Amino acid sequence: MSAVTEHAEHEHIGHAEHEPHIPTDNYFIKIALILAVFTALETSTYWIDFGAFATPLLLILMSIKFLMIVMYFMHLKFDNKLFSVMFSIGLGLALFVYTVALFTFQFFD
Repeated sequence: MSAVTEHAEHEHIGHAEHEPHIPTDNYFIKIALILAVFTALETSTYWIDFGAFATPLLLILMSIKFLMIVMYFMHLKFDNKLFSVMFSIGLGLALFVYTVALFTFQFFD
């Protein structure tokens, strides 16, 4: 066996170990079911009185759903962590601005 062929075989074996994670259909179905449950919880705030806890509950569920969609359906979970951090910072900024706006209109009194 020549040195070139031997090197090519080792390169191919090393490449197989570092293939990206490819989710199955069942993986996406599970994520979709979790998102459906969170959506059902969000819509239940229309007919179930959660009192003062309704708005924080909606903000928490919205954040979880946003992060799940971004991480799993946009595949950021498998990309560079910088992209995940950028989306998380954007979400945090949006929540901060929304909360400040609610306090400005004295929504939480």
